[in-house]
Amino acid sequence: MTIRITARIAIEEDELQEDFLRASGPGGQNVNKLETAVQLRFDAMASPNLPTTMKERLVALAGRRITKDGVLVITAQRHRTRERNREDALERLVALLREAATPPPPPRRATKPTRAAKARRVDEKTRRGATKRLRSTRPDD
Repeated sequence: MTIRITARIAIEEDELQEDFLRASGPGGQNVNKLETAVQLRFDAMASPNLPTTMKERLVALAGRRITKDGVLVITAQRHRTRERNREDALERLVALLREAATPPPPPRRATKPTRAAKARRVDEKTRRGATKRLRSTRPDD
């Protein structure tokens, strides 16, 4: 089965590896008995479906969630059921990949203020100064 990331990019489900482990936190007796937490692994660097630029952005976005080998690891244990944790991990993976797929905004070009903008700024400063001068409590000379 294919997982759609964008209109052009999709990953195959067999590229994902799921491991189940015991979740920490609340859950009563289930915490000690059942393996409800999901650890989803996706080898991003070996994936043939991701463009190189997207892989670079993914490494920057993932931070500590990506290993030195380029394997993205997402652990989900928010929910009490294994199925819901699987869905949560997959949703988080898709969200991260979509964020990596969007290109960065173009760099900002520095511009100088116009002459009119400079004049407006000076006029406003003069008006503010006059207002503050009128507020002073010193007697007139």
